[in-house]
Amino acid sequence: MKVLIAADGSEYSDEAIDKFLELFKPEKLAIRIVSVAALPLLISEPYAGAIDMYPETEEAAREHAQAAIAKIESRIRERMGEMKTGELSSDVLIGSPARRILEEAQSWKADLIVAGSHGYGFWERMMLGSVSQSIAQHSPCSVLIVRGEKNSS
Repeated sequence: MKVLIAADGSEYSDEAIDKFLELFKPEKLAIRIVSVAALPLLISEPYAGAIDMYPETEEAAREHAQAAIAKIESRIRERMGEMKTGELSSDVLIGSPARRILEEAQSWKADLIVAGSHGYGFWERMMLGSVSQSIAQHSPCSVLIVRGEKNSS
């Protein structure tokens, strides 16, 4: 079974990994961890001066995504222990989180996507969007979205 894990470094992502490790034996799976560095849109005049900050913003987004991957990768490797029978790979993707996760799931031919839900209400979803909702609606495979204790109020 091929499992794509979407990591964003949040407590919600951590809860999704907790549930995943509770339900599955990672040493028997092919696991790919991805984190998407969502870059800000370029702004044109009169804010063109801010364009100088774009490389720094891109580097910070990449570093955050890599840190999210490293945290989850460490937990899965610890769980796999000495049994090195499972496969584990990871990658930082660039772009729109939902779109890039779905593209990766399709190109890698994932059987399952694991993601956490931030638990946004109506207005937050309207303003910010919902990556997990988009993944659930458009996924080419099964999806495990974990809505943990921290966001179930």
